[in-house]
Amino acid sequence: MSSPLLLLASTSSSRRKILTDTGFAYTTASPDVDERAVVEAERAAGRPVNPRAEAQLLAEAKALAVASTPEAAGRLVLGCDSVFEFEGVAYGKPADAADAAARWRAMRGRAGVLHTGHSLVDTRSSVSATVGATVSTEVHFAEVSDEEIDAYVASGEPLPCAGAFTVDGLAAAFVTRIDGDFHAVVGLSVAALRGMSAHLGVPVTELWSTARR
Repeated sequence: MSSPLLLLASTSSSRRKILTDTGFAYTTASPDVDERAVVEAERAAGRPVNPRAEAQLLAEAKALAVASTPEAAGRLVLGCDSVFEFEGVAYGKPADAADAAARWRAMRGRAGVLHTGHSLVDTRSSVSATVGATVSTEVHFAEVSDEEIDAYVASGEPLPCAGAFTVDGLAAAFVTRIDGDFHAVVGLSVAALRGMSAHLGVPVTELWSTARR
């Protein structure tokens, strides 16, 4: 049995759930990427990296890393990365529980922007093509109490998440409004995927699971 056309360059449970829930057929692979080194190399080359650019840069690095592996041959490889921008500063995953709590105390009652970069690499020919899309969504937070923050951090949920939150879990109670693409905040914009696959000549319907068509 042949592999699905779509290969997700991520083992994120949130991204897998989005693709599964929205009817895509896919398999996953873990990208071997040193994110810090990728960003530092870009800056060393004299190219500024703002939070939005960082999300796209890392998404492309992940997609290309997996696209070079044997299992990616003849497939579309999707890489994603999310960076939370708050007061002009880029935030990835918190370093530890104390870092997550400090971020929440700063963010409560305010808003930030979650940038999710997407890169789709087409390996179906000898010369691969790559298309990208960055989706930026403004997220507004409630005036959560210290006790709520401590309980949330103790749950462990924010530790593996860019910005120390995810809107499809416990933190949903702490988000008052989202201006933009909900799925992009979770980790993968299905609308962006549709646009990128169309650009590569692949209708999104061809990526759906046969059981859902």
